[in-house]
Amino acid sequence: MPKRHFTLYCDESAKKGPYFSDFYGGVVVASEDREGIERALRSKKEELNLFGELKWTKITENYCEKYVDFIRLYFSFIRSGRLKVRIMFTQNSNRPTNLTSEHLESRYFLLYYQLIKHAFGFRYCNPNSLDKVYVSVLLDDMPDTKEKVEKFKEFVSNISETKAFSGTQVFFPKAQMADINSKDHSILQGLDIILGSMNFRLNDLHKEKPAGKRRRGKRTVAKEVVYKEINRLICSIRPRFNVGANTGRTSWDDTWPHPYRHWLFVAKQHEVETGAGKPR
Repeated sequence: MPKRHFTLYCDESAKKGPYFSDFYGGVVVASEDREGIERALRSKKEELNLFGELKWTKITENYCEKYVDFIRLYFSFIRSGRLKVRIMFTQNSNRPTNLTSEHLESRYFLLYYQLIKHAFGFRYCNPNSLDKVYVSVLLDDMPDTKEKVEKFKEFVSNISETKAFSGTQVFFPKAQMADINSKDHSILQGLDIILGSMNFRLNDLHKEKPAGKRRRGKRTVAKEVVYKEINRLICSIRPRFNVGANTGRTSWDDTWPHPYRHWLFVAKQHEVETGAGKPR
């Protein structure tokens, strides 16, 4: 049986925001295409004299246009389908009602699991199960004990045994999961910029002003410029895109082919907490 291989990079940001929280992101690439895209992104960084790690938190007025140039190249790979990006987040007004202390303690891993299992539509990537598909999962520096990380990897590797993946021939081998440092992976750095920009906009951080000041700081203005370009690029792929809502689809099968999607994660058992949303 023929084999196909994908690499999935994962990142997370902003565990708690004023309106939206639990920002998780993933980007998937065909493994044979990974190094070619990495070379192109590294070359662009060198062209722009960006020799350190690119991160949303490092955007300043002086580097704003360079980040815009980099993210335009990044989105060219998304538009062509060579990269597929998913952003997942929760809304504070949707409060889960059935969380145990164990759920709360493992929240970080449980949400990561949901992202990996559902956000990309991996169960639809192998129509008629003609191939064996292997997914390597690379996570940016997981901040927890080795024991918990190993347990999480075991949990993810068992996705292929779940009912949803029965007969799909899609596998998440534990031996192909690893913690990585984003400074060594330009693909992951691009994801960090997109993920940070969504937290920035959805939590109204673009409106922040320094204490005692009437105007926003230069760094905030620079970040808004980068966010607006990211939003423009998303809308060039998906017109009328709503950053704070689920991306539409005609069927569940659409989840896999789409180059870019957002997922507003809502627990099955929840209540809407009035007053926790954005002021109108």
